[in-house]
Amino acid sequence: MRWLLIILVLLFVGLQIRLWVGEGSLAHRAELGRQIELQAEKNRQLKQRNDLIAEEVESLKNNLDSIEEKARNDLGMIKQGEFFYLVIDKDDNVLSSQSEVNSEADSQ
Repeated sequence: MRWLLIILVLLFVGLQIRLWVGEGSLAHRAELGRQIELQAEKNRQLKQRNDLIAEEVESLKNNLDSIEEKARNDLGMIKQGEFFYLVIDKDDNVLSSQSEVNSEADSQ
């Protein structure tokens, strides 16, 4: 009877250790729950981004104005007969250094 009691106590202690520490423990499950929440939020953000891209693709397929807008913004295209003016701020060192490089290339 005494051995049975010792075995049952050891089994109980082993199960308690498994419950509180290691894989499958309560802490492990809580961490997995947090990871699931973070992944769900990331998935929501990606779904939102994909929906915006799908709207843009649909607009480009069906609407010539959106194609024109995309060409103007992304490719810098202008219509025939339009004039393009580039205003450079003298305080911006990056733009001024680029214009110096362009003017040097033009002079050669």
